[in-house]
Amino acid sequence: MTVSPSAGPTVGHARASLPELLQRWRDDLAAWAIPEEISASVTESPWVLPRQVFARRADTVSAQPDGESYQRAWAALDPPGTVLDVGSGPGAACLPLLPRTSALTAVDADEHMLTLLAERATARGVAATRVPGRWPQVASAVPAADVVTCHHVLYNVPEIDDFLIALTEHARRLVVVEITATHPLTSLNSLWLAFHGLRRPDRPTADDVLGIATALGLHGESKRWRRVGGAGYASFTELVDVTRRRLCLPPARAGDVADALVGAGVDPAHPRDLGSSRRDVVTIWWPGSAKRGCASEPTTTGPFTGDNENSKR
Repeated sequence: MTVSPSAGPTVGHARASLPELLQRWRDDLAAWAIPEEISASVTESPWVLPRQVFARRADTVSAQPDGESYQRAWAALDPPGTVLDVGSGPGAACLPLLPRTSALTAVDADEHMLTLLAERATARGVAATRVPGRWPQVASAVPAADVVTCHHVLYNVPEIDDFLIALTEHARRLVVVEITATHPLTSLNSLWLAFHGLRRPDRPTADDVLGIATALGLHGESKRWRRVGGAGYASFTELVDVTRRRLCLPPARAGDVADALVGAGVDPAHPRDLGSSRRDVVTIWWPGSAKRGCASEPTTTGPFTGDNENSKR
């Protein structure tokens, strides 16, 4: 399988090639590594995965589906068809689509997340096929689908070109990706500075994804919009605990973290992640290349288009 890259976007004043864009993406993600002297000072992993928070968000969006990503995938499922959700978590991307889904496949590295999704899908009358593992390493074992969804995964993907190509190869109608406009952990940057004196990165961004997709020759569109944040945390205490762990602070500092969150504008009565309320997100969609019953070569046509300056390349 080959991809013919088109002219890439500018970085500074120079036109960047696909290899340059990919290297910058990898470097930007690597910059998020936490210095060893900080991570070694605590016993809990800072890369906390609050499954219960993700599950509540999946329940909320499936009860009241809305937003550009949902609308694009929903329209592509007319007539109803199969759905593949990559990095599915408990199903925030795919559960709202179940009324038009004839079969659902979910891929996630966390098997507990897949169990949460399967329980929710079964309760709605759809049996989800679960594929534990990382994309695209498990892609060869996954059948093509009419619509492929992938929400809030790309900032965890250093080799983003292989990832996007595999999504394209597995979609017969459409690929729909959702990503925050900026890295989701940038909302904690001021707290890292306050507690550790450490300046954290502010890259990569969704614009970098758009540039790479354009350079790969994927023909698609994008829209930047705002998702109104919901109360994903059961309590302020839960939010404090997750934030404390992310900041590599011991349990004894929970009170300090609580004070810092309140000082940053978090309402303890309605606990939300910093920046999650009215956070800018970007929906990116492009045609799939899979044929009926197989996963074939991706299309490599024109560049992405967007509805605002930040999403145009």
